Amino acid sequence: MQSVIIDGDNLTLEDVKAVALHGAKVRIHPKSVNKIKKCRRYVEKIVETEQTVYGINTGFGSLCNRRISKKDIEKLQENLILSHAISVGPVFSEEEVRAIMLLRANVLAKGFSGVRLQIVQTLVEMLNKGVHPMIPEKGSVGASGDLAPLAFMTLPIMGKGWVFYQGRLMEGRKAFKKAKISTLKLSSKEGLALINGTCVMTAIGVLSLLKAERLTELADMAGAMSLEAALCTPTAFDPNVQRVREHPGQKKSAENLVKLIRGSQIREFHKACPKVQDPYSFRCMPQVHGAVRDTLSHVRKVLETEVNSATDNPLIFPDENKVISAGNFHGEPVALALDYLSIAVSELSSISERRIAGLMNPAISDLPAFLTKRPGLNSGFMMTQIVAAALVSENKCLTHPASVDSIPTSINQEDHVSMGTIAARKSREVVNNTENVIAIEFLAACQGVDLRSPLKPGRGTEKIYQKIRKRIPPVEADRLLVLDLVKMKELMRKGFED
Repeated sequence: MQSVIIDGDNLTLEDVKAVALHGAKVRIHPKSVNKIKKCRRYVEKIVETEQTVYGINTGFGSLCNRRISKKDIEKLQENLILSHAISVGPVFSEEEVRAIMLLRANVLAKGFSGVRLQIVQTLVEMLNKGVHPMIPEKGSVGASGDLAPLAFMTLPIMGKGWVFYQGRLMEGRKAFKKAKISTLKLSSKEGLALINGTCVMTAIGVLSLLKAERLTELADMAGAMSLEAALCTPTAFDPNVQRVREHPGQKKSAENLVKLIRGSQIREFHKACPKVQDPYSFRCMPQVHGAVRDTLSHVRKVLETEVNSATDNPLIFPDENKVISAGNFHGEPVALALDYLSIAVSELSSISERRIAGLMNPAISDLPAFLTKRPGLNSGFMMTQIVAAALVSENKCLTHPASVDSIPTSINQEDHVSMGTIAARKSREVVNNTENVIAIEFLAACQGVDLRSPLKPGRGTEKIYQKIRKRIPPVEADRLLVLDLVKMKELMRKGFED
C-alpha cells in the first residue's frame, strides 16, 4: 500500500480510510515542512518581542485578557493540556483515533498553526508505529474545537496520559520508550494548536460517511432481492419515470435495481399478476434510496472541505504579517452535515424494515408467515423483524439534531457552540444500526427467494444470493439466527468477497 502524503490541502476521504482502517503509512510533504518552519519562526518572533497575542502569551477562553510572562509560556501550554484532558465515557476505537490523529497532523501541516515541525513529525511517527492515545468520547461541545478529546490525544506527546500499543493499554511515556519515539515539552502556541479544531467530529464523520455510502449500495441489493421474493414489480423503476424527476441519486438507484433483477425467472413467473401497485417500501425505493444518496453527496463535499481546512485559533499568516483570532474552530458546518447524514441513513433503515415486515406477511408477499414452512412449531424470522423495528425506533431518537442545541461555556465567552461531536457520535450509531437492519433484510430476502424455488432470481441478485448461501444455509427449522446475522455483516463488509 502506498503511503499517504499530507500537505494540508490534498487529503482525500479515501486517504483517511487507508490510514485509519488499513494502516497506511503517513509522510509530510516537503513543501509543508517549509511552511511549518516559516510559520514557527513568526511565532518565535512574537515571543521574543513580547507582543501580546492570544494563545501565545495570554490565558485561554474567557481568560484571554490575562497576560502571561515570557518565563511561563511553556508552563501555560502544559497547563492547558492537563486542565483540558477531562473527557469521559467509552473510548474511541483504534481506527477512529488514527483518523483523528491524521486530521490533526494534516491541519498542522497546512502551515498556519505556528507549531514546531517536531510536533507534526511526532503525530506522524505515532501513526506509523501504531501508538494510539486513549481518548474518551464524551466532553466536546464542538466549538473552540474538540478540546477535551484532543487534549487526551496530546498527553502522550508530553510523556503523560495513556495509549494503546501492541494490543495493550499502557502509560504514554512507557509506550513512547518502547516505540522509540521522543516525548516533547510543548512550546508557545503548541498546546492550543493541538487541541483547537474540529478533527474529532470530522474524523468520526468521515468514517461514518464512508460506511453510509456503502450502505446505499447494499440497500439497493437487499431491496432488489426483497422485491423478487415478495413478487413485486419493477415497473416503477422505468427510465421514463426517472427522466421526469431528475434527481441523480434516484436515477442511480433505479438503474441499480433494474440491473440487479434483469433476467429474473421469478419476475417472469408473475408478470400477469393482477396487483396494480406495490407497497411504497418496494415501489418507492429509487425515490428514498436516491434521496439518501444525494444527501451523502452533500455531506461528502462538506467533509472534503473540512479535512483540508485550518480550524485552530488564532491563525498565523506570516506573509501578511498577521495573527488573527477568528472562529474556524466552530463545528457548525460539520454538525449540520452529520445531523443530515443521520436523518438520511435512518430512512434507509426505516424503509428496509418495512420490506422485512412485508416479506413476513402472507397478505403482502404470499409467502408463509415469518418465512418458515412450519409456522407455529417454528417462529422463523419473527424476531428479526422485531429487532429491526427496535433499531429503527432507536434511530428515530438518535436523529434529533444535535446542532439545534447550544449551551454557553467559558463564562459566556463561548456563548454559541455546535455540538458537532455529539452529531458525529450519533451518526456513527445510526449507521451501525442501519447496517444491522439491512443485514436482516438480506437474510429474510434470501429465505424468501428459497421459498420461490425452483424459480431463480435476476442475474445480479442471483450472484449475491449464491455468495450468501455459500456461508449461510437456508433456515429449515429454528436456530440461532444471531450467528447468521454476524456472518451476514461480515459478508457485507467484505463486499461479498470470500
